[in-house]
Formats: sequence, C-alpha cells, structure tokens
Amino acid sequence: MRPQSILLVDDEPGIVTMLETILRKEGYTSIHSAFTGREALDKISLTPYDLIVLDVMLPDTDGFQLCQQIRQHTAVPILFLTARSSDLDKLTGLGIGGDDYITKPFNPLEVAARIHVQFRRQLQYQPAIQEAEQYRYGTVVIDKKAAQLRVNGNEVPCPAKEFELLLFLAAHPNQVFTAGQLYEQIWGFDSLGDEKTVAIHIMRLRKKIEQDAKQPSLIVNLRGIGYKLVPPPKQGAAQ
Repeated sequence: MRPQSILLVDDEPGIVTMLETILRKEGYTSIHSAFTGREALDKISLTPYDLIVLDVMLPDTDGFQLCQQIRQHTAVPILFLTARSSDLDKLTGLGIGGDDYITKPFNPLEVAARIHVQFRRQLQYQPAIQEAEQYRYGTVVIDKKAAQLRVNGNEVPCPAKEFELLLFLAAHPNQVFTAGQLYEQIWGFDSLGDEKTVAIHIMRLRKKIEQDAKQPSLIVNLRGIGYKLVPPPKQGAAQ
C-alpha cells in the first residue's frame, strides 16, 4: 500500500517547511510542495495526491479559482489554509469545493489533526464502498461500490465530503440529524465543527440531486432541528 501523499500549496516557504516538518513527525513520508497555482496544477495533473492543503492568496492566481480547476482533476479533500478569515471567504471556499477551512495564524498541530481526521474518515469509508450496494431515491442513485452519484442516469461529479455526507443521509432515511451531529460524523470533529460547513455542503448536494434546489424535497431542513433525507413517495432506499 503506497503512503498517503500530500500536496502543500503556499507561496510562503517558511509555512511549507513548518508543515512538512510537523507532518513528517506525524508519520507522513510523501509530502510535496508547490509555490504557485501553475506549479500546483502541473503536479496534480501528473501525480495522484490523496489530500491538498491550499492557500488562497497565491502570486499568480486566486486559490478559490485554483480549487475549481483542481476539482476538474480530482475529488480528494482540499483544506484551505489562509489569512482570509471572513465568513464570506469561508463560505466561498466551502461552496466551491473545499472540505475544510483553517485561518492563519494557525497551530500546525491543528492542521495535522485535521489531516489525520480526513484520512481516518477515508479509511473508515473505503471498506463500506467495497460492498455492492446502492441507494435509490427516485432518479437519484448513490452507488457505494463505485463511489458514484448518478442523477437521471448521468454521473454527477461529487467531491469526497459531499458524497460521504449524502451516503450517510441515504443510509438513514427519514432520520433527523443536527448540523453538529453531521459534522461529527463526516468531518470527525465535535468542538471544532460549525453549522456553516454542513449547510454549504447540503446546499451543493441539493443543486445536484433536487429538481428544485430552492424547494428541496429529498434533503429536507427542519428549521431549528436539523436535516433528513426523505424518500420519494412509494419509493425507498434499496440496498
């Protein structure tokens, strides 16, 4: 089994060196770096990384735009690491495909912990998708074995955290979960979680699976309580 491969994208060599030192102490041996967006894209097109840590303010591009370009190549977790700390920036980062958002200044041990969680969730998730199981909700098919989302017979790109969240909800139809419970299940944190991260991922999923994302009928929000996935009338989740 090849070691988990991490790409650090940041134009500050000191931050890259610090993170690389901490991650190597934590047991990660395949750590790569890129200091510009162009360099990052070149490396991603050639190398199958398992996780990407991405700065937003790069010398040649905006990290948000770069994230969208990366998503054309891979669905692996992307952790934003940036000095841009406003709520709008965080919502933007999560809304365009990021899986987590950490602001500078940061504790490098926290970054390592969040990377640990991402990989741990992947290891927990991989055995499940080896089973030949599908969940069907009307025209929506969630294929666990292929880790694939299909809507109306067409495959719909779905980054790792979105798919994991959808799969969890599909496995528990009509069961209500608070945003905090979903964050803990999918991201692996309790005290570090927040409702905005869950809400953004739910919004992105609705755009992919709902006939009308503004009036959702599959992923339903019970105001003040939480979310649940509701099977269409006379249909349920098939395994």
